Formats: sequence, structure tokens, C-alpha cells
Amino acid sequence: QVQLVESGGGLVQPGGSLRLSCAASRSIVSISAMGWYRRSPGKQRELVATITSDGTTNYADSVKGRFTISRDSAKNTVYLQMNSLNSEDTAVYYCNARTQPPIMNRGTYWGQGTQVTVSS
Repeated sequence: QVQLVESGGGLVQPGGSLRLSCAASRSIVSISAMGWYRRSPGKQRELVATITSDGTTNYADSVKGRFTISRDSAKNTVYLQMNSLNSEDTAVYYCNARTQPPIMNRGTYWGQGTQVTVSS
């Protein structure tokens, strides 16, 4: 199993920046993919960004060029740098980890979430 703890959310003005962190309970090199999802009131959860164990990244079109996902294997941590934030980015952001054979059994894990509010 994998435990995930998010941090870094808060209130920021439009055009500002935040960096979210997701600390995993085990080495992230053993996790096939990690990523960030978000959910706004009245909307379904949507993919924001993912990063695989080999470093391949994927972004939603709405955040491409503004958000950057990265990892620090030594700290078992994945980051989401968010720049040029606007009101549409307001949401609860969730860290996600996916595991699969042969390294681990198949599974999906979620953090508790961290609130990001973009408002003046």
C-alpha cells in the first residue's frame, strides 16, 4: 500500500503561484505513475498532470504551459508548480499514485486533498 500526504495549498491572487507537494510513504521509483487531479464544486474530478516512473509527463490542455509536475526520488515527493493561476484553477487538488505488476500489485491510492483558492 501507499500513503500520500499533500501540502502547499492556500489562497492566492490571480496571476500568482503556488507549489503543491505530495509525500509518499515509499520510494516513488516503485510506483508506476503519480499525478495530480482536481475537483471544483459542481464538477467532476479531472486530470491535471501525471508523471511516470521513467519521467514521462502528461498535462491537461487547460494547464499546459502554466503547471509543471516534477519529482524528487530522494525525498519520495512529487511536486506541482502552478504559475499564472486564475479563478478556474480553484479546486481541491488530490495526489494520486498508481501501481501495477510486476513491481507491485495493481492499485490506486489517493491523498486527502489540499484546497487551492484563487481570488482577489
